[in-house]
Amino acid sequence: MKPPMPAEQSNALLLVLSAPSGGGKTTVSTKLLQRNSNLARAITCTTRPPRPGERDGVDYYFLDAGHFLKRVQAGNFLEHATVYGNSYGTLKAEVLSKLRQGKDVLLSVDVQGAAAIRTQAAEDAELGTALVTVFLTPPSIAILEERLRKRNQDLSTVIQKRLAHARQEIAQWKHFDYLVVSSSIDEDVRRMQAIIDAEKMRQSRSAPPLGE
Repeated sequence: MKPPMPAEQSNALLLVLSAPSGGGKTTVSTKLLQRNSNLARAITCTTRPPRPGERDGVDYYFLDAGHFLKRVQAGNFLEHATVYGNSYGTLKAEVLSKLRQGKDVLLSVDVQGAAAIRTQAAEDAELGTALVTVFLTPPSIAILEERLRKRNQDLSTVIQKRLAHARQEIAQWKHFDYLVVSSSIDEDVRRMQAIIDAEKMRQSRSAPPLGE
């Protein structure tokens, strides 16, 4: 007979979504958060200054460079990176707090961030049990280039650098639990939702049927 699930055990998910720049992970993440009331994003720490309307502890935790470095040295971050001179990091305590409340946590990170999280999850049973990783990618580099050009945010030279970096990122797809080849936004969200629903029904995360 299968033993009952301990009361303190949670079936909460740590859903890590990665994609190359322009791959659509931000849009998909926003729609997943809108659709799933139990899904929460982890608030990221950053050294960049707040933008108009942003609030500390709501949009980001705004830290100075010295405080951020101390957090890095103390091993407080699940993953961290420096982008365009500003540092960003996801606090391990922030993620674990939400998981222990039974909340599913969504992290939208690059492939290096996902690798760092996998490494920590391999050493932490609580994170390892919750972790589900997904790589979202356009079907071809040509389509990714088209998306980047449609955004009209970067010079052609910058786009070429992004594409070269994207090729390296896409090569890491095999290290993820799931691969979602992007089509439409609605279809990408539907597939991500199917992954969430399936993971919730995994035998390892389920309570035994009544009467067993």
